[in-house]
Amino acid sequence: MKPVMTEKAVMMIEKDNIITFVTSKIKNKEELKKEIEELFDVKIDKLRTLIKNNKKYVYAKLKGDTLAIDLATKLGLM
Repeated sequence: MKPVMTEKAVMMIEKDNIITFVTSKIKNKEELKKEIEELFDVKIDKLRTLIKNNKKYVYAKLKGDTLAIDLATKLGLM
């Protein structure tokens, strides 16, 4: 799993508190949610997935007390 750093992804981080990842197509939403929460020590409010060009994109909306911009800074994206 690796974070996505595009112009759209940055806008989603700032505006909607959503962070985007590219991951394996094999994993389901429950596995992805558990992995992200344990790996980055955050709580996820909502999780959406998209399969495009043989890649699975995960859009994780973080709960209100956790800011996506803080996580992106910690990951070195911003």
